[in-house]
Amino acid sequence: MASTLDFWDSRIERAPLEELRELQLRKLKSLVDNVYRNSAFYRQRFDEAGVKPEMIKSLDDIVKLPFTYKKDLRDNYPTKMFSAPLSQVVRYHASSGTTGKPTVVGYTRGDIECWSTSLARAFTSCGLGHGDVLIVSYGYGLFTGGLGAHYGAEEVGASVIPMGVGNTQRQIELMQDLHATAIACTPSYLLHMNETAKSMGISIKKDTDLRMAFLGAEPWSLETRGRIEKALGIKAYDIYGTSELSGPLFTECKCQDGIHVWADHFLLEVIDKNGDPVPEGKKGELVVTTLSKEALPLIRYRVGDTTILNNEVCECGRTHPRIMRIMGRTDDMLIIRGINVFPSQIESVLMTIPEVGEHFQIIADRKGELDELTVRVEVTRTAFSDKLADLMKLEQKVGYELQKVLNISTKVELVETGTLPRSQGKSQKVIDRRKI
Repeated sequence: MASTLDFWDSRIERAPLEELRELQLRKLKSLVDNVYRNSAFYRQRFDEAGVKPEMIKSLDDIVKLPFTYKKDLRDNYPTKMFSAPLSQVVRYHASSGTTGKPTVVGYTRGDIECWSTSLARAFTSCGLGHGDVLIVSYGYGLFTGGLGAHYGAEEVGASVIPMGVGNTQRQIELMQDLHATAIACTPSYLLHMNETAKSMGISIKKDTDLRMAFLGAEPWSLETRGRIEKALGIKAYDIYGTSELSGPLFTECKCQDGIHVWADHFLLEVIDKNGDPVPEGKKGELVVTTLSKEALPLIRYRVGDTTILNNEVCECGRTHPRIMRIMGRTDDMLIIRGINVFPSQIESVLMTIPEVGEHFQIIADRKGELDELTVRVEVTRTAFSDKLADLMKLEQKVGYELQKVLNISTKVELVETGTLPRSQGKSQKVIDRRKI
């Protein structure tokens, strides 16, 4: 049975469900009233939908409210969607803006404290605390990953090494010299770091004190988690958040059975492609309403991530809802010959094949009028052969396993270890040449 030492705030994290729902309703009513009075954007959006604050009488009434989209943040760049006076904003973060104007997020001092507390609860649920040393290898600056993990770790009393992205050999040296016990980075960068360590004659598993990793910012499968944990001798926890919501906010607990989302600060929905709620246990698009944010509150924000909502009380004792592993994004889904394909599906298959390495690349192309899907796969050094027959047999094996899951044929290209490009940030696993 869990003790209070396993919780950052035992009272709220184990609060009865009915108490959490009552708190959510009070906060939702206050939020809707606040944005209607203080946000020209939401007032116009509500009026267009024919919704007034007094119409929200229960949590079920949330479906009366209109959705908010990432496009709304871009269209109202930089601060037209803010609900707090700019004089109360103590920090700005922004997305990269790779598909247009960046999305700018402002934070009041209360928003920063809520962000830090959210991660303090999350990190504590994984066992991070006093005496731990966390390397933060997410980017710092306008990107939210670095500072989010940094503040949360300091909140729980851990020491922080603010490395950021890159300088991998130096990161490995400091991991050893400062006895780092945890790291926060993308799963692809941790795999790259492990390769680099091997080239330096260092075993992260045997020659460091690393015991846990907080991995996110890109989709990764349970099979990849298994490989990382086995190769590095650590526990790998999923960390989740988006720049619009604040940045990294939530993690799995020690049970590693879904990511806890704090119901006193966020209200969750999962919807289908038509915007209708899906039954619990069914996958759909995640929708989040921020109940505590002051500078940039978001109502029914369509995150774009595909997941499953689980409202059952966790084995750890936490009563807050969980989202299960992110299965992909609604906007990175490939449609190949009429079939929906998620990169995470391909990764999940590849990671079950022992001869396949950790790195792969998906290429969508068009030959004449037909789409073609190519999966380039690195082969482990022990499995790579100079015999053509052996390689052809492995290609057929990989293609067969992919077709069973995807229901389409794929072209498989096997390459030697170290051939595919490495990334120190988010890896670019998908190249869609059809858009060129």
